[in-house]
Amino acid sequence: MNSGLLLDDCFKEHRTGAGHPESPARLDTVRHALERAGLIACTTPIAVTEVADRDVLRVHDADYIERIVKTCAAGAPHIDAPDSAICPRSYEIARLAAGSVLTAVAGVMEGRWKNAFCAVRPPGHHAERNRSMGFCLLNNVAIAAEHLIREHGLAKVMILDWDVHHGNGTQHSFEERSDVLYISLHGHPAHVYPGTGYENETGVGPGEEFTLNLPMMPGSGDDAYRTAFDEKVAPLAESFAPEFVLLSAGFDAHRRDPLAPIELENESYAWMTRWVLDLARRHSGGRLVSLLEGGYDMQALGECVALHVGLLQEAST
Repeated sequence: MNSGLLLDDCFKEHRTGAGHPESPARLDTVRHALERAGLIACTTPIAVTEVADRDVLRVHDADYIERIVKTCAAGAPHIDAPDSAICPRSYEIARLAAGSVLTAVAGVMEGRWKNAFCAVRPPGHHAERNRSMGFCLLNNVAIAAEHLIREHGLAKVMILDWDVHHGNGTQHSFEERSDVLYISLHGHPAHVYPGTGYENETGVGPGEEFTLNLPMMPGSGDDAYRTAFDEKVAPLAESFAPEFVLLSAGFDAHRRDPLAPIELENESYAWMTRWVLDLARRHSGGRLVSLLEGGYDMQALGECVALHVGLLQEAST
C-alpha cells in the first residue's frame, strides 16, 4: 500500500497577485521537490473533488459563504483583510481543496492508501466560521475533522498543527467540544500573527482541556520543540488515543522562513513526522492525513515537504 498524494495544478488557479507570499509558485516548488525525490512515481494520486455544501456549512456560516461568492465574482482583490487575496476563481478552487481533502480522508478510511499528503491551496487553518483571515478562505482541516465525525462515525479526532502561526479558526471550530483534540505549536502570539494561541486557551465548557497551545518564543529551535513534545504533546495525545490524526503541516517555522522568528531545521520536520506517524500507528491504525498550510521560503518548503512525504510513504509500505 502507498501513501496518497494530492497534487494538482488546479490549485495554482487561486491567484494572489505579485509579491504575495502565498503564491502559486509554492506548488511548483512542492512538485519539483517530490519529482526529484522520486516520490510522485511511488505514491497514489488523489482525484480532485468539489466539496459538498453540507460539509462547508458545518464549519462556516451561510452568510460568509455568500459573501465570498459575491466578492470573488466582483473581481475584488481581497476579502476581509488585505492579506486574504482572491481572484474570480478563488472560491471555486477553495471548494476543490476542501473536497479533495475529504477524498483523501475517505481513501484512508477505506484502506485505499495508508495515509496521505494534500498539497492544497488556499490554506485553511486561519479561516473562521464567519470570516477569512491569513490567506485562508475555507478551513480545510476543520471541514475534514467534522466530516470524519459526522460521516464516518468517529468519536476521537486529533488535529496537530505545527504551522508557525496559530490556527485560530481551527481552535474556535472545536474549543467547546471533547471529540476533537486540537494541539498547536506556534510562534508566541505576542510576537507572531494572528495574536491568538496563548497557553491559557485550553478549551471552553465541555471542551476544557481538549485544546493545547504551546507558544514558542522568538529564536526557539529544535530543543524547545522536542521538550514541548515530550512534556506536553505526548501525554495529552496518548491519553486521548485518537482514532484518526489530521495534521496542519505548515513548514514556516523553519529558520529560513521570512514570516516568523522560529529556528527549526529540516531534521526537525523529519522527527516531528516520525513522531506523529508513530502515534497514528499505535492508536489509529496508521490513519493520518496531512494538509499543507504555510511555508514561504521555497528551498526550505521543497526540502521539508520531500522529507515529510518520504516518511509518510515509508510508513505505508
